[in-house]
Amino acid sequence: MPAAHTVVLDRDDMRRTLVRIAHEIVEKNPDGAIALIGIHRRGAILAQRLQALTSELLEPSVPLGFVDISFYRDDLALRQNAPVVHATQLDFDVDARTIVIIDDVLYTGRTVRAAIDEVFDYGRPARVQLAVLVDRGHRELPIRPDYVGKNLPTSRDQRVFVCVEEIDGVDEVTIGRTGEVRRAAA
Repeated sequence: MPAAHTVVLDRDDMRRTLVRIAHEIVEKNPDGAIALIGIHRRGAILAQRLQALTSELLEPSVPLGFVDISFYRDDLALRQNAPVVHATQLDFDVDARTIVIIDDVLYTGRTVRAAIDEVFDYGRPARVQLAVLVDRGHRELPIRPDYVGKNLPTSRDQRVFVCVEEIDGVDEVTIGRTGEVRRAAA
């Protein structure tokens, strides 16, 4: 890992943060009529972890789904490379349910807007909430998270890297310079 990277959350910090977010989700939604939807890639992994944690607190188990926002992006025509597409999987009715969208980093708000658009193509939720591991600021759209793991003020020339063991071989959040690549699996 380049020396310019600073670890802001390690494995234990991430675990404690997700436990806290799971409790906050359950407390804010006492009726239990919720479903979690992770945004591919790392948001989907975090959603799986939050689903396991919230299901320990609620009966029955909390439904879990995934969305791929690749074709809902407002910059699709501007991107040089074709998007890597993952399957959207929503095997439950979103109508009249509180949907909690989960992502790793909230930055401009455009990814979340795309996820909301996709969810509404599947039905009309009663309410949509947002949970993020890191909120780094610099919003371009009026999007505000309901659940935040860590507020991490950044400059525009910095980048937040969220690594999850399932993809990257390590659980950690680091901050580095724009243009640096995410570190390889350990």
